[in-house]
Amino acid sequence: MRKMFVYGLALTLAAFLVMGTSADTPKPVPKGKTRAAETKYLMRGIMGPNCGPLKDELKDKGPADDKAWDTVASQAAVLNELSYVLMEDDRCPAKDWEAAAMTLREGSSKLLEAAKAKKTEDAQAAFKSMTGSCGACHSVYKPKK
Repeated sequence: MRKMFVYGLALTLAAFLVMGTSADTPKPVPKGKTRAAETKYLMRGIMGPNCGPLKDELKDKGPADDKAWDTVASQAAVLNELSYVLMEDDRCPAKDWEAAAMTLREGSSKLLEAAKAKKTEDAQAAFKSMTGSCGACHSVYKPKK
């Protein structure tokens, strides 16, 4: 009886160790389960082409005219949509990924609102908030080169 208890305890401890290790170290998600786009392509094809120009446009005095503000609004809307895509199709491996996607979603929503109201300072603050999601996610999931 005592021998069975020891074996049972050993198996239980081993199970907890395995579960604890996998929960503490989430694996990068190269792509969703059914969709073709790898996460790195979403970053390269959607995030980069929209985030870089936003940064440039929001420097200093912000957008110069209605067309530039409309472009900022468009880029913010696309990045907001990306925040949903990053959570769909079983892409989300852990809470830190989910939190980063939510930061992207909330910041881009505020940026879109500020762009429609043509409020430079609000847009700059929203952009700064939104890009906080990048470092939070990349520190855990972006492959080291």
